[in-house]
Amino acid sequence: MNVTQLHDKFEKIRANKLFESFVIAVIVISALLVGAKTYDMPPSFASVTLILDWFISLFFLTEITIRFLAEPNKRRFFRSFWNWFDTLIVLISLIPADDAELAVVARLVRVFRVLRMISIIPELRVLLVSLVKALPQLGYVMLLMFIIFYIYAAIGSTLFENINPVLWGDITISLLTLFRVMTFEDWTDVMYETQEVYGLSWIYYLTFIFFTAFAFLNMVIGIVVNVMEQESAKARKLEEAASNEPTMQDLMTEIVRLRKQVEAQSMVVHK
Repeated sequence: MNVTQLHDKFEKIRANKLFESFVIAVIVISALLVGAKTYDMPPSFASVTLILDWFISLFFLTEITIRFLAEPNKRRFFRSFWNWFDTLIVLISLIPADDAELAVVARLVRVFRVLRMISIIPELRVLLVSLVKALPQLGYVMLLMFIIFYIYAAIGSTLFENINPVLWGDITISLLTLFRVMTFEDWTDVMYETQEVYGLSWIYYLTFIFFTAFAFLNMVIGIVVNVMEQESAKARKLEEAASNEPTMQDLMTEIVRLRKQVEAQSMVVHK
């Protein structure tokens, strides 16, 4: 078996949907295994989980090796952030979990195995990339929200400090109280307490909720959805471009066809 045939076999394995589904199943089992270790287990079950853990580590090592060997351009394999991420997680997860000094690190890394689900499923990658790319725009929204928070916290601390110093004693405590109001965590109790002194204080709370919980939340959702649509369109274009690229078999067929044409033309010339 030559190198080309071996590469084709690895590429077929990597592109196989059953193999991809099996990888996802192993990732889910790995996550369940991490959760199971948080419970008190009998020694027999603990030994089984240890064997399963090593099997999962070896499987992930085999899977990342197959992906590397199936890549036509090895340098391009390490240009992908997700390939670096998967390789790092797999290599660090080989740290023995029973080593007292490295046990905590090993367990933490095994928790992060669940994140490999993002690198395996394209739709999750699109979601995460969209969220990261939306962060610069979200930063300005968060800055504007902080300004609104700060203004309302200063007003609340000035007006309501004498009513309840625990909730409005200074501006930092007022910020926490306003966060409680924004998340609707018993915010009516806070409002009713101040309404006993300031009857129109409900205007303060309702306007704050309108700005933060409604207006800004919709702005954040709009930004994320817009970026997600752009990333989805890019992903579709990449898939279309990849589907139009000729495979190795197509190239070999074209070479054979051209060779036959050349031979036919040569025979005509000799005649």
